[in-house]
Amino acid sequence: MISCSVQIKMICVIKVTTNKEDRVLDLIASQIIKKSLNVYSIAKPLGLRGYIILESEDRDSAEEACFNLPYVKGIIGKTITYEEVKNMLEPKVTVVNIEKDDIVEILSEPFKKEKAKVLRIDKQKGEVVVSLLGAVVQIPVTIKLENVKVIRRNMEEGEEGEEE
Repeated sequence: MISCSVQIKMICVIKVTTNKEDRVLDLIASQIIKKSLNVYSIAKPLGLRGYIILESEDRDSAEEACFNLPYVKGIIGKTITYEEVKNMLEPKVTVVNIEKDDIVEILSEPFKKEKAKVLRIDKQKGEVVVSLLGAVVQIPVTIKLENVKVIRRNMEEGEEGEEE
């Protein structure tokens, strides 16, 4: 008889109530600790609401981790590979293509479609501080980088920029 020490892991997708993913993550984590289950990781995928990804030794451990918990609707029957969920779990490294004094368009509320001038960029936090062009009083506003789009460079180029 040959003994193998390699553990086979499986990845399950759990359907949960939309916007309750964080609450369910906490409930599952406490269930795993309380029952000492063979669950290796749980994650909320980026850009996919209403689902949680759980990595466990077997399907029984996954089912027991989320059995009879509020907001959990069930486990999707098919197990998936890491390659299928890799893009949802690993953050994408984006190149910041916004510079000081650029003119940007705001893509999110409450200043949606407003034009603003970039005052400062914080790459660590992923934020940009802008001053609204249409405002009577110039007040700095902090916005996430993904919520602005460069529409004009304030240099001698004057050409259309790329979205960030």
